[in-house]
Amino acid sequence: MNPIPSSELIINARGAIYHLDLRPEEIGDTIITVGDPFRVEKVSKYFDRIEHKSNHREFITHTGWIGSKKISVVSTGIGPDNIDIVFNEIDALVNIDFDTRCEKKEKQSLKFIRIGTAGSLQKEIDVDSIVASTFGVGIDNLLHYYSHRNDQHEIELLAQFKSQIRLSPSIQPYATSGSAKLLATFASNTHAGITVTCPGFYGPQGRILRMGLANPALNNDLTSFSWGNQRILNFEMETSAIYGLGKLLGHDCISLSAIVANRLAGKFSSDVDATIDKLIKTTLEKI
Repeated sequence: MNPIPSSELIINARGAIYHLDLRPEEIGDTIITVGDPFRVEKVSKYFDRIEHKSNHREFITHTGWIGSKKISVVSTGIGPDNIDIVFNEIDALVNIDFDTRCEKKEKQSLKFIRIGTAGSLQKEIDVDSIVASTFGVGIDNLLHYYSHRNDQHEIELLAQFKSQIRLSPSIQPYATSGSAKLLATFASNTHAGITVTCPGFYGPQGRILRMGLANPALNNDLTSFSWGNQRILNFEMETSAIYGLGKLLGHDCISLSAIVANRLAGKFSSDVDATIDKLIKTTLEKI
C-alpha cells in the first residue's frame, strides 16, 4: 500500500490534521457535530470532564467523557463543503496511520450525531419541535464528486423526488439513509421524515430579499412530496452530506434538527436557545 502524499493528507508540525488541528488521540468514538462554533461549549458543559480543546478557524473541538464514553463535539460551520472537510479529516484520524501515511487494515466505525437547526416544511411540525432525518436528499451536488452506489430504497426515493420536484437540469439530487440503529435510539419525541439539504440559506431555500428565484415553486413541491408514508419534513444545509460521506466511510450517522422556523406558517421560534438546549440534553441522555 502506497503512502498518501503530503499534499493530500496534510499533517501539521504537531502531528495534527490540517483544518481541525486534531491528533488521533484527541478525538472520541462518538462525534456530535454542531454548525455554530459557540454551540460547542453549550454541549461540552454537560460532559463529566473535558480532556482536550482545540480551536482552528471555524472548527472548534471539545473532547471529554460522559461516564465511560469518550465523546467529541465539533463545530463544522455551515454547509456541505465544510462537512466534506470535517468527515474526511475525522475519518483520517481513526483510519489512517499518521506515521506510515497508510490506510489501516482494521477500520474503526464512529457514531456521528448532528445537533442542528432547520426550517419546517409541514404546517403541523411547529417551531421548537425536533425532526430525526430518515433520509437526506441533497440538492448541493457534493456526493457526486465521490464514487457511490445507492441501495434500492435510495434509488426509489430519488426516482420519486425527480418525478415530483421541479428542478433545474443542472441540479442532480442524491439521497442517502441515516443509521437505522441510531434512528431507533432517538425515535421518541421526534418527527421522523426526509430532510432536504440545500447549498445556501436564501435562494436555495426559497427566501427572497432583493433577488428573484429561478424556481419559485420549489418549496411547495417539497411540502407536497410523498413517498410511501414518508414526507419531506424540513430543509437545512448539512444532513445529506453527513449521511452520504458517513455511509461511504463506514460510520453510523443521524441528524437531529430543532425546528426554529415554520416556513408555511411564517413563524420563527421565540426561544431558539432553550429549544437547542433541550435537544442537547435529550441527545446526551440517549448516547
